[in-house]
Amino acid sequence: MNGRFPIALHIMTLLCDADGLQSSEYLAGSINVNAVLIRKELSNLIKNRLVISQEGKNGGYTLAKPAAQISLAAIYETVKPETILGQAKNQPNPACPIGKQINQHISDLYDDVDKALMQKLGSTNLAEFCDKFK
Repeated sequence: MNGRFPIALHIMTLLCDADGLQSSEYLAGSINVNAVLIRKELSNLIKNRLVISQEGKNGGYTLAKPAAQISLAAIYETVKPETILGQAKNQPNPACPIGKQINQHISDLYDDVDKALMQKLGSTNLAEFCDKFK
């Protein structure tokens, strides 16, 4: 698992709470990371139509739609790793009764975990998550 989801969710929560446009420097200060990393995640969120940007002296970033219309699952989808629990680098022995089947059973397990995670994240929208901070 990587750390991109917490950063993306932090960005989205700050934008949800904001009154107007926010700069990448402000977002980076809250998250306590380099603004370059924030701009990379913002670019990803823009590409996925969750955030919009305005260039110029008074520019910055804001949500692309109301927070109540953005599920936490939609945010997660923008940064989702290929496998949430990791993947083995080796190929099991096909002559082993376990080895020849393990990858399929692990894949099925991962699918179940992914469905449960997406269901949980899909049941909460960004506005509801932002309300936790008030």
